Amino acid sequence: MSRYDSRSGDPASYRDRKSDSGFGSGLSGAAGYSSSSSKKDYENSDTQRKVDLDGLTPFEKNFYVESENVAKMTEREVEEYRTKREITVEGRDVPKPIKTFSDARFPEYVMQEIVKAGFTEPTAIQAQGWPMALKGRDLIGIAETGSGKTLSYLLPAIVHVNAQPILSPGDGPIVLVLAPTRELAVQIQQEATKFGASSKIKNTCIYGGVPKGPQVRDLQKGVEIVIATPGRLIDMLESHHTNLRRVTYLVLDEADRMLDMGFEPQMKKIVSQIRPDRQTLYWSATWPKEVELLARQFLYNPYKVVIGSSDLKANHSIHQHVDIMTENQKYNKLVKLLDDIMDGSRILIFMDTKKGCDQITRQLRMDGWPALSIHGDKSQAERDWVLSEFKAGKSPIMTATDVAARGLDVKDVKYVINYDFPGSLEDYVHRIGRTGRAGAKGTAYTFFTAANARFAKELIAILQEAGQKVNPDLAAMGRGQPPPPGHGGFRDRGRGYSGGRSWN
Repeated sequence: MSRYDSRSGDPASYRDRKSDSGFGSGLSGAAGYSSSSSKKDYENSDTQRKVDLDGLTPFEKNFYVESENVAKMTEREVEEYRTKREITVEGRDVPKPIKTFSDARFPEYVMQEIVKAGFTEPTAIQAQGWPMALKGRDLIGIAETGSGKTLSYLLPAIVHVNAQPILSPGDGPIVLVLAPTRELAVQIQQEATKFGASSKIKNTCIYGGVPKGPQVRDLQKGVEIVIATPGRLIDMLESHHTNLRRVTYLVLDEADRMLDMGFEPQMKKIVSQIRPDRQTLYWSATWPKEVELLARQFLYNPYKVVIGSSDLKANHSIHQHVDIMTENQKYNKLVKLLDDIMDGSRILIFMDTKKGCDQITRQLRMDGWPALSIHGDKSQAERDWVLSEFKAGKSPIMTATDVAARGLDVKDVKYVINYDFPGSLEDYVHRIGRTGRAGAKGTAYTFFTAANARFAKELIAILQEAGQKVNPDLAAMGRGQPPPPGHGGFRDRGRGYSGGRSWN
């Protein structure tokens, strides 16, 4: 038996890191691969893959053993379950979905953490994504924010790490997770710490805006999981503080957002340094052409799982209200709306610009509202403080640019207000997706002006798909008519806050 086949076909025998003696220094001279050489197309030949792997140390990546309950599911039962949970799959030899955590056959150390977290059943993306990821194949996952996708790749990553030789001095990580923003990277790290603790898996978070020293020290000590934003990771690679020779499990989280932010060259540069037979998990909330084209370069013969429709749509748990107004009416409308809805719940207000964010926050505070702001020009320390104040409810109103639109996981955000309409419908969906998470209900209010008229038709389609009422003025704009000269505000949107404004 190969030393890499540590399971002997039994999922209970995943190697326990605490008793693993290790197998040496891992890969030497494996940097500088061309990801396009073996992954130009989903259907490249196995022969091409083998040529690219000459001289590389083999590694184990297929850990999935189908449970008895899953094996018993008929094709009809599988189809019914997928239809019920809005799961669509593509690819060869797609595994059946699981219905319970025990069906995933995770090792005991992972199951303990799941029980501790109080989860009752897998989300749709986890039900289908875990068997796919545990089989070691490349995976494309399309799912809305708040769907449980972080654990969809982190738990298989932990299993993957525990089956690999222990790190030797000078080794880089085994798992690399790329994320578009500092906030998302930090949140992923929190989950990795929580679920990796029982098997002593170390991680670090690499992002800009803070001193490099502590991050460099973590990398030099050796960590199995690195969560990173592309720019700072490239800095660390070019400074020789780490390397990607040991990476066999790569996650690209919110790939669509990374493309939106212009990270494609950095992503390609990073991926080119990772061995081509790695397992790659490519996550996105949307599936535009440019995201698909990048997937074709990075992935080989992948599974694809879509939760809901790959067409753009909003979370149905969110009540959406769109009000037509002029730019000059916005601030007064905002104050009136806050008067209506303010009950101590968290309210997230999105602006287009950093300057606008600061100006509105300053005005709100002068008017007695407990508001703070977060955007890209703030220092990391200030951003962390603002987030902690918002999460704790000490400052229940937070204004933000799109830096906080994705991956920001703040529980119990009751209201989202689009003070400025975003530059795309994708960003609209992700902004309002900060509320209505994990099955909760939420409400989104959007200020829409004549300057936003080009988005009217698509916005109406999103509202109608979610079963929302369409403002007649918006409907008229969707038909190409100009907005009426006088616009009404939000009316009867919840009770007024009677506690005054003694927050300041």
